Amino acid sequence: MELRWERARKLRNHATDAERRLWHYLRREQLAGWKFRRQYPVARFIVDFACVPPRLAIELDGGQHADKCRYDASRTRLIEAEGYRVLRFWNDDVLLRVDTVLEEILRYLGEV
Repeated sequence: MELRWERARKLRNHATDAERRLWHYLRREQLAGWKFRRQYPVARFIVDFACVPPRLAIELDGGQHADKCRYDASRTRLIEAEGYRVLRFWNDDVLLRVDTVLEEILRYLGEV
């Protein structure tokens, strides 16, 4: 378990542009008062962002994920088996249409 937390810390320190941009809006309970964590261990994975009480995991996918659809689907199933709902967004969506991404996250949080 400790290795995952160390890996999560390294990932936080080397965030992508899309992760930094979305974190700007999610940190400090800025999104409707919901508390998010970044690079958070769930199952045997580290999700990009998690909102723990409603069990929401947010994953940001870059171009390399276009070739990893089966892996991502398997990963999503295992995270969902832990009781989390997984929302996936392309990096470009975060960088170019962050308002749409935030609306989708809020839509889900309004349903819980």
